[in-house]
Amino acid sequence: MAEARSSSIRERVLDAVTDGTLKELDLDKLLTFLLERSRELFMVDTVTVLLLDRSGTQLVAKATSGLEEEVFQGVRVPVGKGFAGRVAQSRAPLQIEHVDESTVVNPLLWEHGLQVLLGVPMIAEGELTGVVHVGSTTSRRFTGEEIEALQLVADRLAIAVTMDRTRSERAAATMLQESLLPARLPSREGWELAARYVAGAESGVGGDWYDVFELPGERMGVVIGDVVGNGLRAAVVMGRLRSALRAYALDYPDPAEVLGKLDRKASHFEHETMATVAYAVIDTGAHRMSLAVAGHLPPVVALPGGEARFADVRVDPPIGFDLSSTGRRSTTVELPPGALVVLYTDGLVERRGQDLDAGLERLRGVVTPTGAEAVCIQVMAAMVGDRPATDDIALVAICHNENAEQRVAEPHDQA
Repeated sequence: MAEARSSSIRERVLDAVTDGTLKELDLDKLLTFLLERSRELFMVDTVTVLLLDRSGTQLVAKATSGLEEEVFQGVRVPVGKGFAGRVAQSRAPLQIEHVDESTVVNPLLWEHGLQVLLGVPMIAEGELTGVVHVGSTTSRRFTGEEIEALQLVADRLAIAVTMDRTRSERAAATMLQESLLPARLPSREGWELAARYVAGAESGVGGDWYDVFELPGERMGVVIGDVVGNGLRAAVVMGRLRSALRAYALDYPDPAEVLGKLDRKASHFEHETMATVAYAVIDTGAHRMSLAVAGHLPPVVALPGGEARFADVRVDPPIGFDLSSTGRRSTTVELPPGALVVLYTDGLVERRGQDLDAGLERLRGVVTPTGAEAVCIQVMAAMVGDRPATDDIALVAICHNENAEQRVAEPHDQA
């Protein structure tokens, strides 16, 4: 009789989790529906979903039916501790028939008189997303069929959580990226600036960024950088590095010293993070550029009457992990009238199955000492063309156009 009832529960749970109307629900409504339905089907007093936090070390109560205090109070359970923590650590179902401080971390569970608990892991695409557990105030033993049925619920919820996080993170990363790119490039007589940013078709929004800002005196700061990784985390780290670099740029005139401070900050606070950065300070009065490079590809410099070349600059280690034990150095590059500088991220020159040196040489051949906007158009047409870039691309061009009418391109108006 118990087996027949359990089999019926499994079939009814399967019907519930495969209901086509669930696709129309957002995550919160889907959680509410499935938890309430599960409470009825399993004939239990509580059903709770705890999601793994971004650190991967704690489970946080996200939704519940029957024990709402868990969510209201923001209950947290360390992975490996207590009942839910053990389910998360083992990634296997677990049931207990004795609920007190010796078996669970959350006192709400025994305070509400729960006698038994059954928990199963939520796993999607091989990654743990959380734990689902049910509880009853009367003694009982969950059958194997019931455990399988609860795992069906957990699997469906894990997929929904993963999809929701992917959508949310992509939207948040896109908004963050757009908010941190300069809305307007500085206006300086005799200097033309233009820029491009294109998100990678495969990677989505990542950690590439560019920045151009005014500095005291006749100086401009120009930055191009790439945080390793993609998605929201890379965009958040990028935002912190960008803000820190701007702050250091106001206090330290030497780009190498600025990158040294940035490296110290990232190594201490941004654990397991690495970024490549090229930072230049352009003295528009003295017609020269001071440049420091941390693991980044060197800028292309084109002077009137000559071929474009890569800036002859020392490439120091990337930002992060305290790699630059010997210190960092800056290089001075003269920028007479007609000079053009192009800074870029590796997404512009790297292609699957193509040698990096070939991509760099192709870029060098495209850059000519024309206007900044004109060279951006030329570069994107030649390097990207009609095929979407697989990785993010950031591009900044600065032209010393002293004898022509000043033109400044707006990043948000660019295709």
